Amino acid sequence: QAEEELSEACARRARQLQEMGRRERLLRGAARRAEEQLESFKARVMGVCAPAAAGAAGRAITEQQVIEKVRQVSQESQQSRTREKRLQEELSSRLSKDEEVSTALEVLKKSLRELQ
Repeated sequence: QAEEELSEACARRARQLQEMGRRERLLRGAARRAEEQLESFKARVMGVCAPAAAGAAGRAITEQQVIEKVRQVSQESQQSRTREKRLQEELSSRLSKDEEVSTALEVLKKSLRELQ
């Protein structure tokens, strides 16, 4: 009976090892695909950003320069969103004040008509 249990344990261990091998192959495949996607994305980013980062000179561009350009564009975008929000708030405030003035003006006109 001990021999049978040992044999079953060995068979279980062999199945576990096979499963671990299968999972490892799947993970390696997924990692390879992710790396390919990353390289593809990096190539696209370089293609889009390199001309802007290189400037008119058309000199060679490094990945670090592209990263810096992307950071710069991102910061500028954030600043634009912040400025747009501030201007929206300012516009809203001015419109509210205009409404108040308009309402006060209507009341004043009505009072003047009543006085005449």
